[in-house]
Amino acid sequence: MTCHAASPSPVWRLTVRTVFCAAHALRHYQGKCENLHGHNYGVEVTVKGSTLTQDTELLMDFSDLKRLLKEALADMDHRCLNEVPPFDAINPSSENLARHLWRRLAPLMPEGVSLVGVTVSEKPEQSATYSEE
Repeated sequence: MTCHAASPSPVWRLTVRTVFCAAHALRHYQGKCENLHGHNYGVEVTVKGSTLTQDTELLMDFSDLKRLLKEALADMDHRCLNEVPPFDAINPSSENLARHLWRRLAPLMPEGVSLVGVTVSEKPEQSATYSEE
């Protein structure tokens, strides 16, 4: 009896990155980040899928993914996040920002494309990534 390994399934992952500027203050934080301060936030969005379009052989057009991300960030750019819902009620931490962006973007993905993760960084050395498994 011969054992055949299943052939691998193709998966493509696309990632787009952008930066937006905003201020925030972390509620209940014991330290200087409890004071109002600003960041040039980095945002990275990764999607995946296993089928390319027949005509252009793309999983998803990068420009479409960048547009969706820009729209998801529109009400937060150059704002005090503590004044923007839902961050007027919950802490505007990198973790909560990543989850918020996930929830905005996930339902907008085209058929056959799913969100893998949303990463938010307050500075290049540290980031928070949100995904749902």
